Amino acid sequence: MSGKRSIFLTSTLCFGFAFLYVPIMLVIIYSFNEGKLVTVWAGFSTKWYVELFNDDGMIDAAWNSLRIGVMAATLALAIGTPAGLVMSRFGRFRTRTMFSGMVAAPLVMPDVITGLSLLLLFVTMEQLIGWPEGRGMTTIVIAHTTFCAAYVAVVVQSRLAGMDSSIEEAAMDLGAKPTKIFFLITLPMILPALMAGWLLSFTLSLDDLVISSFVAGPGSTTLPMKVFSSVRLGVSPEINALATLIIVAISILIIVASILVMRSERQRSRQLQDNPDISI
Repeated sequence: MSGKRSIFLTSTLCFGFAFLYVPIMLVIIYSFNEGKLVTVWAGFSTKWYVELFNDDGMIDAAWNSLRIGVMAATLALAIGTPAGLVMSRFGRFRTRTMFSGMVAAPLVMPDVITGLSLLLLFVTMEQLIGWPEGRGMTTIVIAHTTFCAAYVAVVVQSRLAGMDSSIEEAAMDLGAKPTKIFFLITLPMILPALMAGWLLSFTLSLDDLVISSFVAGPGSTTLPMKVFSSVRLGVSPEINALATLIIVAISILIIVASILVMRSERQRSRQLQDNPDISI
């Protein structure tokens, strides 16, 4: 009975991984296709990468998306980390329920509603105070930060909820100030969650289409908007080449982040072995 269960679980796992990663592998393979049809193999060629780098519109859209993703992820990290800290460490306060609901609202709000609401907000602000002037990079960054901060807050809150607070309490008993405790103890311990939140925010920003379509303006076309407008006329192997480059870049970021997290955990384990009293 256990052997049948093991075969079933292994088959299910293989099917799940194949369902997730085989389409990605096909995109990478057909990015080297000689022919223009993405479903018919006509020989190996790298000409679509050359075509991609000669497409100024696609390169500009990719550069815009990368800049917006970095800025939105960084701002979301700066806003979401204190929010997660408040929800995890401040206990119950009078407006906690409302605060938690406002933080979690972007997670469940449809993108169409969020995009339309932000568009109306920007138009009203421009009429009242003259900022932001028109729609462009600034409005997209603000819009992406709005929903990315919610994801960072949830990730940080979950990490803090599962973290042993005895080390922080020991530091407080020894007379350390709250600011010093946060930067020397809490921050290093939640560093993997911060990196995960930043990468998640960057990915969500890079992938967003609906909200960006509402708040973007002339000269601020993002990569998803450019790809969507191109795909409506037919899928080109140039899109496969672009997707392959993005997959490689994201894979490198994940590998680097994993190495840094493993190195941090290894250093922490060595510190605990050298100084067992730290784990009190």
